[in-house]
Amino acid sequence: MKSFRKELWFNIPTRRGFINITPQVEAAITESGIREGLCLANAMHISASVFINDDERGLHVDFEKWLEGLAPHEPVKQYRHNDTGEDNADAHLKRTIMGREVVVAITESKLDFGPWEQIFYGEFDGKRKKRVLVKIIGE
Repeated sequence: MKSFRKELWFNIPTRRGFINITPQVEAAITESGIREGLCLANAMHISASVFINDDERGLHVDFEKWLEGLAPHEPVKQYRHNDTGEDNADAHLKRTIMGREVVVAITESKLDFGPWEQIFYGEFDGKRKKRVLVKIIGE
């Protein structure tokens, strides 16, 4: 069995945003040479997420509205975490809701997705460089 590791780096210029990272993950699979196996993609920061869903702009707006309703950024004083001088408690909560990682099967050197599935990086406390780990194992 072979193993391959790659880091993808992102610097979202806004506090929150979503990026379809499927092309970068597919490129990592090609680079790995693995034809059959598993691909893990996980956010290496506790205020960011990796998740699978549809690449539809309206849905992304819905995620943003829904997440902000569940864990609003303001007022920052509503969160005990922010007593430390941070202002990102909401980002930690949003990450918990959206998830840390995804695992997708690789079949014949391709992500073995269902209809409409794509991999996304979700940023909830941006304006700085963050990374996603892609780990691929298989034959």
